[in-house]
Amino acid sequence: MAETTLAEQLAAFAAATMRTGLPDDVRHSVRQRVLDVLGLCVAAHRLPTSAAAVGFVAEQGGRPEAHAVGLPEAVPAAQAAFANGVLAHSLDYDDTHLPSVLHPSAAVVPAALAAAQAAGATGEQLAAAVAAGLEVAVRLGMAGYDRKLGNSVFFEHGQHATSICGAMGGAVSAALLFGLDAEGVSHTLGLTASFAAGIIEANRTGGTVKRLHCGWAAHSAITAAQLVRRGFTGPPTVLEGRFGFFRAFLRGEVDLDQVSDGLGELWSVPDIFFKPYPANHFTHAAIDAGLRMRERGVPVDRITRIDLRVPAAVIRTIGQPIEVKRAPDTGYQAQFSGPYAVVAGLLGGSGLGVGLADYTDDLARDPRRRALMATVNVLADERCDAIFPYQFPAIVTVRTDDGREWTEEVLANRGGPQHPLTDDELAVKFRENVAGRLTDETARRVEDLVLRLDDLDSVDEIPRTLARLNPDPLTLRRSP
Repeated sequence: MAETTLAEQLAAFAAATMRTGLPDDVRHSVRQRVLDVLGLCVAAHRLPTSAAAVGFVAEQGGRPEAHAVGLPEAVPAAQAAFANGVLAHSLDYDDTHLPSVLHPSAAVVPAALAAAQAAGATGEQLAAAVAAGLEVAVRLGMAGYDRKLGNSVFFEHGQHATSICGAMGGAVSAALLFGLDAEGVSHTLGLTASFAAGIIEANRTGGTVKRLHCGWAAHSAITAAQLVRRGFTGPPTVLEGRFGFFRAFLRGEVDLDQVSDGLGELWSVPDIFFKPYPANHFTHAAIDAGLRMRERGVPVDRITRIDLRVPAAVIRTIGQPIEVKRAPDTGYQAQFSGPYAVVAGLLGGSGLGVGLADYTDDLARDPRRRALMATVNVLADERCDAIFPYQFPAIVTVRTDDGREWTEEVLANRGGPQHPLTDDELAVKFRENVAGRLTDETARRVEDLVLRLDDLDSVDEIPRTLARLNPDPLTLRRSP
């Protein structure tokens, strides 16, 4: 008998999940993630890139199968998944798995929701499919994590692991919801590996293309599953084969045990970190330190120096070039600024301490904030290096003109397993994200539907409820 391939193992796990259901903690985590993604999709409608993506979908036409958030007319499932994937990832507010540094829900949930609506799936089926897809995405991401290097091999090669592994996870979800068996799921992985893509040069030198990545991943997932339903097949050795996924993307630098060890018994889904703040995850501990300083009554107008100590590996993202990070021109640039993160914590106040209202273009250019950011030095720290990338820690020291000094150490991220967000805190985040675009009654209705997802005979009401948004009363987060 031929040895079972990795794709076949993942497919068998996924199919079994649909039959046997989910552990309670996984089921609860999935409900939270669906609600989180839907709130992000609503909030992201304020971006011009979102208008471009949704407008593009609206112009394509085709069979009405599923709804994109904010688009009244139903569109083909792949197009709905594309639009929602773009929306879910565009604010850099979506969840993160560590140490793979994947944002899995932004691709998997849009793909699953579109497939579920198109297929007439139940809430229980949607939850199981999302869980299986998230687990596959994370395991593939971890297969590319180099423990000695302390970083993802995907990233070292310039690849966006989120969109690449997210496409594969979304493919599992879509295949399950379209009724494919384990063999069909394996074939869907085989097709999707040829669609998965994403490079991260935009993180370094600019451009808004990264906002498309999870949309394209979700689109690829739906497309692959639908093609398999029509008879296309993929190679069974698509992952570990000589010319397969791991060779193509990772050049063979892979830990295969991460794919299959404990599969079906040990779940990664509940350990995926939620983002409490709408900014690059590397900045979150700096925000928390700033919030703690604010609670301690640090006299902000007397600050003369701020030292932000972080893992050396994150400095290139949030601290270089330092003159740019101290003076972001837009709210989007501020999301990737360590100096702005500390200042936002010291001065912010929306959401869960710092929220969407704290990341506007005007605030990025605010003279008071610029003056404070000019005092911030972003430095490497050995203690933080020892913890990274299982957490994104920060140690902040503030000095004032009267010689006093304050230090805050944030060694574990809020929103992760050590400091999880409660259902109430996630509801606060959701309500802030949908404020002004949904009525309070509609927002509560969406919360209710998602939090009793397993009891729904059909998920159709969820995307239909979000198909029409109120006109945007705000002008937030405008960026090129």
